Amino acid sequence: MLTADDTDLLKRLLAGEQQAFRVLVSTYQGAMQAVAYAIVGNRHADEVVQDAWLSVVRNLSSFEGRSSLKTWLLTITANAAKNRYKQNRREVLLDDLPSPHGRIDDDRFASDGHWLLAPFAWHQDTPEALLTEDELRECLEHTLLSLPQLQRSVLVLRERQGLELEEICNLLEISLSNARVLVHRARLKVFATVEHFEETGEC
Repeated sequence: MLTADDTDLLKRLLAGEQQAFRVLVSTYQGAMQAVAYAIVGNRHADEVVQDAWLSVVRNLSSFEGRSSLKTWLLTITANAAKNRYKQNRREVLLDDLPSPHGRIDDDRFASDGHWLLAPFAWHQDTPEALLTEDELRECLEHTLLSLPQLQRSVLVLRERQGLELEEICNLLEISLSNARVLVHRARLKVFATVEHFEETGEC
């Protein structure tokens, strides 16, 4: 449902107030960019957001306020991203390929997804400190890009944007159980990358 701020902003937008459009863009551009990146990656994210804004302008007068402005904007962005992804999709099922670092078993993790036993050398460096290292950050970005599209989408929206699984399910049109499986598999692969990097110094 619309908040009071949403209602006021929507009235100004429908009246054609330019400052209202600037407020809308500055408030939601980052979140829209994140949704686009989660689905299509960095290469096409800007194009997706541009497409989404065009759709917003075209459909603003028909927005009925059944959801918040943010939810409406992110849904439009997700739909634009999914359409772009379908155009660019290649028939390669990476999810079925073996991990380059071997199998990471579920029994290495607690139910909350954290390590039962921290990876090698973490007694010297905290995970936060490790993530500041350029090499590991680049390695993690490479791992993210190598994930199957839905796994990457769910992980980025959950971990980077802090969206609740229910909201992610609505954006991506997947079930809650599917979302949980996808984020779990993605976390396993990212954890495997971190452990391999710590043990070998290589991605």
